[in-house]
Amino acid sequence: MATVKDLQKKIKELEAELEKERREKQNVLRPKISQMSSEVVDSNPYSRLMALKRMGIVDDYEKIREYCVAVVGVGGVGSVTAEMLTRCGIGKLLLFDYDKVELANMNRLFYQPHQSGMSKVEAAEKTLKEINPDVEFEVYNYNITTMDNFTHFMERIKTGGFKSGEPVNLVLSCVDNFEARMTVNTACNELGQNWIESGVSENAVSGHIQFIIPGETSCYACAPPLVVSTKTDEKTLKREGVCAASLPTTMAVVAGFLVQNTLKYLLKFGDVSYYLGYNALQDFFPSMTLRPNPTCDDRHCVNQQHAFQLREKSKPKVEKVEEKEDDVIHEDNPFEIQLVSETTEEELKNSEGFVPDLVQGLKVAYTTPAPSQNSDSGAMVDNTEKSLEELMKEMQTL
Repeated sequence: MATVKDLQKKIKELEAELEKERREKQNVLRPKISQMSSEVVDSNPYSRLMALKRMGIVDDYEKIREYCVAVVGVGGVGSVTAEMLTRCGIGKLLLFDYDKVELANMNRLFYQPHQSGMSKVEAAEKTLKEINPDVEFEVYNYNITTMDNFTHFMERIKTGGFKSGEPVNLVLSCVDNFEARMTVNTACNELGQNWIESGVSENAVSGHIQFIIPGETSCYACAPPLVVSTKTDEKTLKREGVCAASLPTTMAVVAGFLVQNTLKYLLKFGDVSYYLGYNALQDFFPSMTLRPNPTCDDRHCVNQQHAFQLREKSKPKVEKVEEKEDDVIHEDNPFEIQLVSETTEEELKNSEGFVPDLVQGLKVAYTTPAPSQNSDSGAMVDNTEKSLEELMKEMQTL
């Protein structure tokens, strides 16, 4: 009678055989799609992407093959983000997560029911390799917030780039808790690593992305949420019997923002959003730039701020020459006649005409002056007994 160990050994052997067959099939298909051709033809799977170069959007799209991105958290946002980057032809992906695939994750756009029970990074790697076997993957199934794992996490960010020993080009945070966000923030501040933080609200109808350059922009600890600033254990905020809502639509929108700005950053086209929000209820997209806090609790952030200020001071100063515009005077104007408004500032201020609500820095150039108190625009000329000839004589004497 076979023991449990014998069955486990047999299962591993079957899995190894299946993996071998899968790799052999990939090797047969690989020559067909192994190289990204710059030719835009139907037979090229990357033709739509390469067309961006011919349209003048990107200088050289093929450089995407030389970049490495680390995705921390492959849940609702992270899994879609990793898939988009894989389809875009990224050179290398580092995936970090410690959760397993559950049936509750089937509302996502990525995981499948038969993957239930697998670690998320393992399931993601298998799916992504089938999408694009050219992408190199490193997967780590551990919690980055523990001391030992944090050290290894920093080491992979620092040396796990596309070329061995080089840092990754960008870190994308797709985690769903403050502790993990602060961990990514600490690591990137210490290493001076640029990264993009992302998140979706608990009610699943809003989200955001935030591009963080250590020392130049606000880090995650510069203006932390209340739960972080008060050092409250976020586990105490969990309500009994209530779980966070999840919409694949909101997660896909946030993931799209995240990958779009990743491509703009790596391939250097357009403007990278420093902060971009999304409110699904009003279709509102707030955008802003957050500056660093000089009294940030993270000492590495403060050090990065000082380093950034020194770099700015060392740059050669470029003096801006303000060109004064001369008053426009017609060339054929010997008498220097000019048209000016008859409305004075006082009249403009006291005007009863319509003045729209304007943003700061704008003012109304002209409004209808208020009627004079002594004038009566609706008055009629009084009747008189004088004849027309007498009236004309009076006008001549004026």
